[in-house]
Amino acid sequence: MKKKILVTRNLLPENEERIKKLFDVKLNKQEKVYTSEEILELSKDCDGILCIGGNKFDADIFSKISSTVKIIASYSVGYNNIDIDAASKKGIVVTNTPEVLTDSTADIAILLLLGASRRAYEARKFAEEQKWIWATDFLLGKQMSGSNLGILGMGRIGRAIAERARGFGMKIHYHNRTKLSADLEQGATYHDNIKSLFNKSDFLSINCPATKDTAKIVNEETINYLPNGAVVSNTARGDVVDDEAMIKALKNGKIFALGLDVYNGEPKIHPDYLKLQNLFLLPHLGSATLKTRIAMGNRSIDNLENFFQNKRPKDQLN
Repeated sequence: MKKKILVTRNLLPENEERIKKLFDVKLNKQEKVYTSEEILELSKDCDGILCIGGNKFDADIFSKISSTVKIIASYSVGYNNIDIDAASKKGIVVTNTPEVLTDSTADIAILLLLGASRRAYEARKFAEEQKWIWATDFLLGKQMSGSNLGILGMGRIGRAIAERARGFGMKIHYHNRTKLSADLEQGATYHDNIKSLFNKSDFLSINCPATKDTAKIVNEETINYLPNGAVVSNTARGDVVDDEAMIKALKNGKIFALGLDVYNGEPKIHPDYLKLQNLFLLPHLGSATLKTRIAMGNRSIDNLENFFQNKRPKDQLN
């Protein structure tokens, strides 16, 4: 008998066909985000759950979830929406989908840095109005080539961003929990503290995981470590940035421009961001290529398949 799996959001057709062949699947065909109550009800006779963003699995939901549920396969590299400790206490395995979205997210980080530094939002508005007049000082931006790029979090994605930035002739600096080996550093300069890294960062790419330790790690104090007129991008998680402090820095010119793909409380955005011109915003598109999204779905399905074949899933987190 096939194991029964609840899928909390829509899958791409390629993934949908595969998972239907392997499991007895409850698919979400309503293009909606299930509430916690709906997940509890729909999963009460399921053996596993494939969750896709927007669903919070906290201690409360784990205290109520059916004892039949043995695995939650998250269609995401991040898992800050899942209480791993609570899952473990309930005997539920949690997996994610690392590696497969590295390149697409790194591409977006470079897009954010370019879009912010070259004032793409303002430029689009001028182009649409069809009234602009070329001048030597028209929409002057910041040039990435030859500048210092600071990378906060030099994991797979951070290293992929560094690889791309070298193509612009940028000098790479980074801060990580641990110093990388020379073959992974590829000539990048390690900083053992935030202040040292930020002091050197004409451009800053935020790529650290969202944890209790990194919540609002980019705040009024640390922003002031940056050179005046720095450009910042965030493709990590919204809660690593103190929005009030960042908005203040954008207004007073400490930060020249900001590129964001992630937000606190997304899809909502702090309303004061939307009053500013020196922003380049995307709606969480880091993994949004067909190749990557299919790979993420397959990775989630692989984890489910391995688990129910009594093999340890490659991406097990607990």
